[in-house]
Amino acid sequence: MKMKKLLLFLTCLFPLVASAQLFACRNVIKDGYDFWLYVPENYTPSVKKPVVMFLHGNSLRGNDLEAVRNYGCINAVTRSRDIDALVIAPQTTTNWNPKMVMDVYDWVKDRYTVDVDRFYVLGMSMGGYGTLDFVATYPDKVAAAMAMCGGATTTSVCGLNEVPLWIIHGTADTAVPVSRSQNVVDAMSECGDTCRLIFNKLKGVNHTRLARVFYLEQTYDWLFSHSLNDSARRVNRNYSISNALMNNVYDDLQNNPNIKVLEWNKSEVGKRYYVVKKGDSLSKIAVENNTTVSLLCKLNKIKKTDNLKVGKKLRVK
Repeated sequence: MKMKKLLLFLTCLFPLVASAQLFACRNVIKDGYDFWLYVPENYTPSVKKPVVMFLHGNSLRGNDLEAVRNYGCINAVTRSRDIDALVIAPQTTTNWNPKMVMDVYDWVKDRYTVDVDRFYVLGMSMGGYGTLDFVATYPDKVAAAMAMCGGATTTSVCGLNEVPLWIIHGTADTAVPVSRSQNVVDAMSECGDTCRLIFNKLKGVNHTRLARVFYLEQTYDWLFSHSLNDSARRVNRNYSISNALMNNVYDDLQNNPNIKVLEWNKSEVGKRYYVVKKGDSLSKIAVENNTTVSLLCKLNKIKKTDNLKVGKKLRVK
């Protein structure tokens, strides 16, 4: 009976997302990318969620955010691929800028309960370039990454050696030659040990076939098997997707009618929240979030003398 009361209390305090939600986030970051944000079913602020960042290729760039739903991770979840994570898909008009991609991740991290040890990045073609440039720039932030039929433009790729990384390229790719990925691998070797790298050159595979990677269950199983908590940052070599790419991976996927497509509520922009943990006090929370006790009380309509319940969600900004 006590357990049932606790579950009822938590459900009232943090209403579960009854159905998955897909937010179109436009103009929420000044001079930044617009992006899609997928929030999985039953998300609650009391549980940390992994984050998957999808970087699109050249065909989807521009100012029409709807285009980003044409293929990739967002298209996969709308076609019922179960990805138990917050999925972010920004849109760019030019080549990917690692700092601007990080700004999107930080924006989501400030507003949702994110497992910062399980942040993953993947992309193909121009998105493959963006993935490798981003990971090379922020190797301490990314738990694992996958780059398909891309390359790199960053001046140094040495940071890639620190991250479990899967690079995939088809030898029949006429849009982006397989030599672009090979150049990255060669540059990584010059930096030192490449024990965290998996490099697959798929014989006879063309450019577009690699889009199927985003729809494979094993893609996400492989990503989620890595964490920054692994001090050795070991790469999981127990997965293979080459055979699956030869099949029609879309056969078992149908449109998911339960996903609600919404515009981001502008009133929420700029707000930040904190979930109270055991041992917390208003003063401790204020210091950790660079604010004051008085402002915390004002934002949450509470008194300085009020008791804080573990699990309570407080607005801190």
